[in-house]
Amino acid sequence: MMHLYPAGAADGLEFGKIQQLLLNYCRTDAARERVERLKPMTRFEAIDRALKQTEEYKNSLGQDAFPAEFTRNLTKELRLLEIENSVLPGDALLAMASLATNMRDVLRWFGNRPGFYPTLRELIADLKFEKEIVEIVSSAIDDGGQVRDTASRELMSIRTSLQSRRNELRKLFETVLRKLSKQGYLADISEGYLNGRRTVAINAENKRMVKGILHGESDTSRTVFIEPEETIELNNEIFSLERAESREIQRILQETTAKLRVHAPLLQHYFKLSGIFDFIRCKALLAQDLDAYMPRLTAHPGVSLVKARHPLLYLHNRALGKPVEPLNLTLDRKERILIISGPNAGGKTVSMKTVGLLQIMAQSGLLISADPNSEVGLFKNLFIHIGDTQSIENELSTYSAHLRDMKYFMDFANGKTLFFIDELGSGSDPALGGAFAEAIVEDLAARNAIGIITTHYLNLKVMAGKVAGIVNGAMLFDEEALEPRYRLMLGKPGSSYTFAIALRSGLPETVIDRARQLTERGHHKLDKLLHQTEQQGLRLGEKEKTLDEKLDAADRARERYEEIADKEKQRVHFETLKLQNRIKKEELDYLRETERKFKQIVQDWKKADNKGAVIDAAEKILFRKKAVIANQSAAKKIDKTYETVGGTPQIGDLVRNKTTHQVGTLTEIRDKRGIVKVAKMPFNVELGELMVVRKRSEKGAKS
Repeated sequence: MMHLYPAGAADGLEFGKIQQLLLNYCRTDAARERVERLKPMTRFEAIDRALKQTEEYKNSLGQDAFPAEFTRNLTKELRLLEIENSVLPGDALLAMASLATNMRDVLRWFGNRPGFYPTLRELIADLKFEKEIVEIVSSAIDDGGQVRDTASRELMSIRTSLQSRRNELRKLFETVLRKLSKQGYLADISEGYLNGRRTVAINAENKRMVKGILHGESDTSRTVFIEPEETIELNNEIFSLERAESREIQRILQETTAKLRVHAPLLQHYFKLSGIFDFIRCKALLAQDLDAYMPRLTAHPGVSLVKARHPLLYLHNRALGKPVEPLNLTLDRKERILIISGPNAGGKTVSMKTVGLLQIMAQSGLLISADPNSEVGLFKNLFIHIGDTQSIENELSTYSAHLRDMKYFMDFANGKTLFFIDELGSGSDPALGGAFAEAIVEDLAARNAIGIITTHYLNLKVMAGKVAGIVNGAMLFDEEALEPRYRLMLGKPGSSYTFAIALRSGLPETVIDRARQLTERGHHKLDKLLHQTEQQGLRLGEKEKTLDEKLDAADRARERYEEIADKEKQRVHFETLKLQNRIKKEELDYLRETERKFKQIVQDWKKADNKGAVIDAAEKILFRKKAVIANQSAAKKIDKTYETVGGTPQIGDLVRNKTTHQVGTLTEIRDKRGIVKVAKMPFNVELGELMVVRKRSEKGAKS
């Protein structure tokens, strides 16, 4: 596991809140236990497997939903199952069968998707479905968790007798009720049920008039409950049968439990798998909610985030309909330490926490709210110093506690350490605190540790040019609106915008001007230079953003054009295939029909006395084939000379017969038919058989 300092470092980066979000998705106690134990790992194989499992499960959400349906906690029941002569209740036995059925569904789900979800598939590599588990339970227990009547002949006999006696008791009791009602002995409620016996409710003054067993009376003592003398013997018989039924049910449950005991190890395996799948499901659902993806994983220390967002801030702003400014940064062996400067409340700490939280999430097997092109390395140690660490118990001031943490950092930091320090050097004299801060940064850089430091000290801002591995970053500030932009710009230090923020807060201008006069000249000049540089960078950034948007729009237009072109190519190809299939089908139908007719001709030849008539029929079939061939040849010739215009034929149009392919002039229209003159010969043709054409140009005809 990753070594964290201090002990609450994960909570300091708000990982506990991520765990709480995961718990909200859990449906099983086993998954909840795994979430509560979740810690960042350091083994590459374990992290890679956990991330891939989550990514694959996330891809299955929706129509391809994974069958993780079993959610009951069977921990106690499975322990009881292993104990000799133990008895499981019907609902527990039914749950065992449901667990086995769910594992069967899981195996079928993977079987129907060969080649997909390889990392999840590893979990069920040795899994087998034992149908005998379901058969054992279903033979004795019904879908409601009750023992079936057919579980044994003895139980069937007892229940049959019990049902018969209960019917007799019902009829007899109703007879007694009617008799007592006529006698006027019944109270308002007429009957009750006490001590497992059905009783009549009698007015207290009439209790001596009714023979039977007194079972009790009402709170007011105005009503007594008596078991009538007529039903005592039948009630006793029913009570005896009920006890016999209970004993037989207990025997059947014990016998069923004993049969199931041989499969206890397999059921334990099933139960463990159901908890694992539910745990992975929780991680996948959280990733879906955070719009999170799996980053590229490398064994070397380092982190490269693309369009990263703080998960909790993303959820909060999404609920408010507000965007989150994405974070882009890289920390590796060459650029190990990032010094972030800028105005207060500008997002320095949030940016730092974003990197830390996403790193812990990734090493814990959780997908991160960043672009999938992000890359995450592995760290053995993670140290943080964020917020006020003053200790009342140990009588440590804020600065003393700060130095204590820095000593730990310098004692144990190495090339596999990721650290975060918020406001390095604060809490002491600015000049001395700045000097100590510079010395601490130099030491951490020499140890090849990787981390982020936020500060207002100018001497730390200028270290990037002096110490190898240190880079600057600035949180941008909109000077016109006097508000932070929450965007990190790498490569340049940031101004604290002290005077701009003071002006925004409403301080009198006279006080602000006096502060400028009292500020050291060199300090003010440097801060002003940083200020101007940052504003120039901001303007360039806006132009770059506009250019990127235009390039993105051009790319989308190109992709849309290619998509339309591909669809058109597919449509043309499909239409061509459809036309070819239609032609082949027509030819095939023709050949089948011809074959059928020739078979008929052969049969007619054998039977007919007039052989000549049979020969004439055969000639007609052969002539039709020749006519079809001749018709196709004529169509090709006409296509070379004429082209189709389309539209409704009108008098005077040059028209072509769709069937014979003859071309002529439409001279007259009679209702739905027309007179077409072909080579001075008139023909009466349906208008639907005609299409308007025109002669091709000489050049077109040659081509």
